[in-house]
Order: sequence, then C-alpha cells, then structure tokens
Amino acid sequence: MVMGEGDGEMEGGGGGNDECVEDGDEELVAMMGPPTTFCGNNKCKKIRRPLPPRETWKKKIEFLLAVVGFAVDLGNVWRFPYICYQNGGGAFLIPYVVMLVFGGLPLFYMELALGQFHRCGCLTVWKKICPALKGVGYAICLIDMYMGMYYNTVISWALYYLFSSMRSELPWTSCDNPWNTLNCTPVTNLSALTNVSTSPAKEFFERSVLEQHRADGLDRIGPIKWSLALCLLAVFLLVYFSLWKGVRSTGMAVWVTSLAPYVVLFMLLFQGISLPGAGEGIRYYLTPQWHKLVNTKVWIDAASQVFFSLGPGFGTLLALSSYNKFNNNCYWDAILTSSINFLTSFLAGFVIFTMLGYMAHVQNKSISEVGTEGPGLVFIVYPEAIAMMTGSVMWALIFFLLLITLGLDSTFGGLEAIITGLCDEYPNVLKRHRELFVAGLVAVIYILSLPTTTYGGVYLITLLNVFGPGIAILFVVFVEAAAVCWVYGVDRFANDIEMMIGHRPGMFWRLCWCYISPAFLLIIFVFSILGYKDMMAGGSYVYPDWSINLGWLMTASSISCIPAYFIYKVCKTPGSFMQRIRLAMKPEDPEPDDRGIVAIASAVHGGGSGSGGGGGGTHV
Repeated sequence: MVMGEGDGEMEGGGGGNDECVEDGDEELVAMMGPPTTFCGNNKCKKIRRPLPPRETWKKKIEFLLAVVGFAVDLGNVWRFPYICYQNGGGAFLIPYVVMLVFGGLPLFYMELALGQFHRCGCLTVWKKICPALKGVGYAICLIDMYMGMYYNTVISWALYYLFSSMRSELPWTSCDNPWNTLNCTPVTNLSALTNVSTSPAKEFFERSVLEQHRADGLDRIGPIKWSLALCLLAVFLLVYFSLWKGVRSTGMAVWVTSLAPYVVLFMLLFQGISLPGAGEGIRYYLTPQWHKLVNTKVWIDAASQVFFSLGPGFGTLLALSSYNKFNNNCYWDAILTSSINFLTSFLAGFVIFTMLGYMAHVQNKSISEVGTEGPGLVFIVYPEAIAMMTGSVMWALIFFLLLITLGLDSTFGGLEAIITGLCDEYPNVLKRHRELFVAGLVAVIYILSLPTTTYGGVYLITLLNVFGPGIAILFVVFVEAAAVCWVYGVDRFANDIEMMIGHRPGMFWRLCWCYISPAFLLIIFVFSILGYKDMMAGGSYVYPDWSINLGWLMTASSISCIPAYFIYKVCKTPGSFMQRIRLAMKPEDPEPDDRGIVAIASAVHGGGSGSGGGGGGTHV
C-alpha cells in the first residue's frame, strides 16, 4: 500500500516522547499526523507524540480480495462438497443458507464493522469495548499460532506434489516405485482388485510423501522428513515476503493468491464436465434428499461449515478491515464477500463431483465408494483421477497450484491477525520494527511446525486441528459477540456503524447480534465438545489417552486467557470490588472519541462519501 495524503488515520494506542502543546491544540496535532510542538503564552502541557498515520488499502479491491482469499480456503474444496452430498445433496443448501443468513453473516458483518470503526487489532480493540475481556484477544493470538503450526504443513504437502509432478509421468500412476507394496493395484485393473488392494495414489501419499508407515503413531513419530521441512520453509518464506511490509505487500500478493484459484477452478470444471460419468457425479451432488432435513446432524453440520468457512473470531477480519478508510461501506463488503464464499464452495462441488463421477465410471463403482472428505479427497482421490486423464501432468500442476494459492491466502490472514494485534498493542516496540518482528514470528512458528513434518506428523496435524482452533474458537467468538452486544451495547454498536456508513443497522441485524448468533455459536460449541471423537475419526488409528488429554490442555490454554486476564484486570483496578468490576468493564477511551475528527478529516481530504462523515452527529 502506498500512502497518499490524508489516507491514514491516527493510531489509538499511544507511545513515543512527550511534546509541549498549547491547550486545545491536541486535536490539531492528531489530525496533522507528524509530531509538532505548539506553545503560547508560556502555558504548555505534555501530550504523547503521535505515531505515523495508519496505513490504508491502496485500492478497495485489494481489501475485498484479501477477505475473500481468507474466507475461501482448502475447506471449500475438500469439506463442503462432501458434507453437501452426505447431508441431503441439493436439500442441504436450505440449512446452509439459513445458518449463513442468521448465524454466519451477522458475525462476519460485526467483525468487519468493529475493525473498521476502532481501527485496531484483536488486542487493542478491547480497550474500547470492554477492557476486562482483553483476554479474548490473547486467546485469538494463541489460536492463530496453533493454526499456523499445522495449516502451513498441509500447504507444504501440495508444494511437494507440485514438484513431484514436474516429470514426464506422474509418480502415482503405476505400482513400480520403491515405496509401493505388493497390495498396490492400479484402479483401472478391475480384475486384479481385492479387498486388500491399495491404489498407487494412496501409497504415494502415505508411503512416499508422509512415510507414515515408518512411525508408530504419536508414541513414536520418528525424525523430521527434510524434504517436507524444506517445502514448509518455502511456504513460510512466501508468507513472510507477503506480510513483511503490511498492507503494501499483502495488497500486491492477493491479486495472485485470490484470483488464481478462480482461473484454475473454471479450467478444472470445463475439463471435468467433458469427461464420461461427469453428469452422474453432478446428479449425485445435487439430487435433493428431503428426508434428511429432519436430522439434527444436518443442521449442525451446516452451522459448523458456515462458521469455519467464513472465519469470524480468528482476528483476521478485524485486522484487515482496520486498514479501511473510516467511512467505507462495510455492510456491502460483508454481503458481497460472504456471497462469493458460498458460491465458491458451490462451484468447487461441481469441480470435485465431475471428477468423482469420472472415477466411478472408470472403476465401475458407485460414487459413494470413491468419495471421501478431508486431505484424502485432494491428495488421493483427485490425483488418482488426474492420473487417468489425457495431459495428466499439466492438470496435476494446475490442481496443486490451486491448493497452494487457496492455502496461502488463509495463512496470510491468520498471521496478519497476530501481527496487527501485537503491533497495535505495542507500537513503539513492534510496529516501528515490523519487518524484524514478522521475521521473528514466522521463524518461531516454523520451528514449532517442524514436528508436523515428521513421519507421524499427520497424526499431530489432526490433533492440532481439532483441539487447537477447532473447539476453542467457538467459545472465544461467543464471548466476543456477547461482549459487543451485551456489555458494549448493541445500540451503541449500531450508532458506530451509522457514523461510518450513514445508516443504522435494522432490527434484523440487532436481533441476530443479541440473540440468534450467540445461540448459534453456543450450540455448535456444545456439539463440538460432545462429538470431538467424530472430528478425529479417519483411518484405523486410535489416539492414545495422553494425546487426548494434551489436546484438551491446548483447548484450555486459549480459553483460559479470558478468565485469567479478567481476574488480572480486576485485581489491578483500584477501588472496592464492585467499583473494580465496573471500571474494568468500562471502555477506556471516553465517548465521544476522535471518530468525529476522523470523519471530518476524511471529508476534507475527499476520503469518502459525505454520508459516512455526516453520521458522526448521531453517535452516542
């Protein structure tokens, strides 16, 4: 992002040296940006030197691409199509849309509005909402750390496949490789298939890429596989050079990482529909099974998919929207980006099921016998189908490029949430040395990720996925939504939005924020705790008891940040017990704050529409 005149707003978290300023001139200093000294009539007073103006996105489209790139991730390709056909095909779209409208979209809109209004990350924002709940911000940072420890390893698998595909014949085409077993049988050799037969693609993934047969589960995960560790290092280097300069570097990167997946998806779709059996695959994907709508599990699956697809609560939406201009229309941003996310999931279903239909046609099986979810779908089943196509090497390169770009966008978002949160909270220490801080953070997460590149790393990835962000994030977002609407106040929040975009959110949004969305989160949280074993299901491996206990400790480590910081804040606050509670819950920034100044400054510099600036008078 290249800063223009008047494009940035002042940081809320102070810091720096003291300067001498005449009474009444602080607002002028805040609007001017660079440190300035004002004195007159021998009467001066001390204020903190303001930080440089906050960056804003160079173009609105860069923000939208960043949000879409974060929301559209690997889950849109390997999870949505599977749960769609598993839970009623076309009929599943009904609970999905209901949960999107009443649960996911209001939370998505809420986070975009919070970040844009308060212009800070997941830590500093709590000073302006409810200081005692700042532990929510620390919990988010820890959850994003856990996610970074395994999600980038999955991207490194795709990178490994990409390099492995750069040869005249794909290595998972035949059974003549050193890693193959006697049970390996090409899927096209129907007469030789038995109950113990395994496909070349399955053996390539499990015995060549992961080499998980050389580990004894989590009890003995074995040494690091250095080829995977080098692929992981390449991923982290890409991430670093996309994030080190803030929205300037991220804004350039998202043009590639957000748009490339759509080019590749349409290429794969046009190729898929030309294959025999594709029509049967699409029918299997979309044929409604109305009787399944009475099953509670279908609605819970829809709610979970909506939540984890849109990604509220990870701090990313707060961070990305905090670089918007103050009177940007975040309402339409939320509608547009969440709609694109849904349509992308729907499109990915066609891409996957045309290929599954082709696989079923070639193997003379039903689609339910060849389909699966999760990594197995994109690292075994789909590569297996690609290997049987004309021009298989080219299509393999295209497909794994799709997975890499989908994954990179999401990991950008998770790490940017940590970076923005900590830089806003500690501006003098971290923000002024962002490049070094980002380098240190990326290096730490890379080192912590190395155990996932061991022979037994795949088991560790599942454990981190379920107990790192999988359960804890639901409770964290519930607390966040409750704090905004029940402590800060939904009317006050609605006034904030009116100041930015010129109109007040309607009754529908306020009801969702106050009641429907918190209930939506609480229900998913309870069912996730009860069904954690189903989330870990996959293969014949049984996780040892000590690993499950370790997983619950990971979940507790992030959730406990909330009560721990609450107790710390109350103990630190002076006064009687009830006075401490009231003061700890009261926003530290008095209202009205400098939002009116921001809106006026935006209008003076032509930074936005008059409606956004004119809304300032309605703020309570």
